[in-house]
Amino acid sequence: MTTFIAGIGVCFVTAALAQGPQSSTMVPVESAMVKAVDGETPAAIAMLERLVNINSGTMNLPGVVAVKDVVAPQIEALGFKVRWVPMQGQVGRAGDLVAEHPCPAGTGKCGKRLLLIGHMDTVFEPTSSFQKYSIVPGTNGNVATGPGVMDMKGGLVVMLTALKAMKTAGVLDNAEVTIVLSGDEERHGEPVSISRGDMVAAAKKSDVALEFENSYRVDGTDIVRVGRRSALTWQLEAVGRSGHSSQIFRESMGYGAVYELVRILDQFRTELPEKGLTFNVGLMVGGATAAFTENGTGGTITGKTNVIPPVALASGDIRTLSNEQTERVEAKMRAIVADHLPKTGATITFQEAYPAMAESEGSRALVKQLNDVNTVLGLPQEEIMDPMLGGAGDIAFVAPYVPGLVGTGAMGDGAHAEGETVYLDSIPTQAKRMAVLMYRLSKD
Repeated sequence: MTTFIAGIGVCFVTAALAQGPQSSTMVPVESAMVKAVDGETPAAIAMLERLVNINSGTMNLPGVVAVKDVVAPQIEALGFKVRWVPMQGQVGRAGDLVAEHPCPAGTGKCGKRLLLIGHMDTVFEPTSSFQKYSIVPGTNGNVATGPGVMDMKGGLVVMLTALKAMKTAGVLDNAEVTIVLSGDEERHGEPVSISRGDMVAAAKKSDVALEFENSYRVDGTDIVRVGRRSALTWQLEAVGRSGHSSQIFRESMGYGAVYELVRILDQFRTELPEKGLTFNVGLMVGGATAAFTENGTGGTITGKTNVIPPVALASGDIRTLSNEQTERVEAKMRAIVADHLPKTGATITFQEAYPAMAESEGSRALVKQLNDVNTVLGLPQEEIMDPMLGGAGDIAFVAPYVPGLVGTGAMGDGAHAEGETVYLDSIPTQAKRMAVLMYRLSKD
């Protein structure tokens, strides 16, 4: 999942921690990494094209595996122990790629244990008309388009390029790094105890998490995130007595299911709003009979204008800034649902989804270190994006255990939509940032 900011005004939260004393020169190994990234960039762009031209929509399980088959040997060649964890039989998804590069035993030279997070799937299934990589005309070859080119196959390339630069400079050998790439970030399998089990287990043995999903360049400013909102879904079912419409509102008949549904939704609208919360009603059906389709993207109804409807359904989502906010809002929604109109009833259920990654001082301190790197590289300082402008993502599952940065991958525009683009010059820029940052963290 990603951020939805195209076409709107973007605001930033500037962290005081992002300022302060900064080193102004690179040490030789950092210069070597920068040079290695420059040398690797043509191959990185070619790798991006290859990955984008493999359809890996979340439910195209063979496609996700095909991406894994390209990426895994690249990681293994860097000295990682790589394993594939298939999950088709457990959660109906392709699986996870897990790679481990332990600190050399007995050296005592390794610093922070790094967890690198990403995903191999995209939102574009084989049925999409958006399938191929190409250069956008009139961009001097700097902007490419294609399914997942930014979210997040560009991020996979940034991660690989940074790790290769560390290997070339001789600093990867003394770094403890774990990589977990999910195959179902855009539509995760359930239960999450299985689909995110490898990621959470790795977080418990790590000190820092870097999520290589896309970031953005807005009005010349590069941005990074230290928080992600939750994303969970809910389903509401209202019931009532059915009969001739001439008897509605009578004490014996009550208000019917549709009025009960509308009563609840209107109270959501007026009573739930608070800072950091959004809630949406995406689908409603009601009548003599009403049901959602199996995949939840439509519904079927029957009924007549002179029949009081006995059933009505609605579904939607909620996004919050913290898990505490999620719990509070869910409790308020349950209380509203329980206050029934006469002769009606209703129930609400909440589906397993993405938790929130609340902002933390540990993550903000990482932004300071990142901006120290930017100073050394001669790059502009990065700003922290308001989490209200972002979507959910895998790093939220590990946030209770480690501080982290969100959006350390490639930059572009239009994620999740046909025409998605990536700025090709962001790939070496981000790879240099991440190579130097990971080097510094690994000896911290």
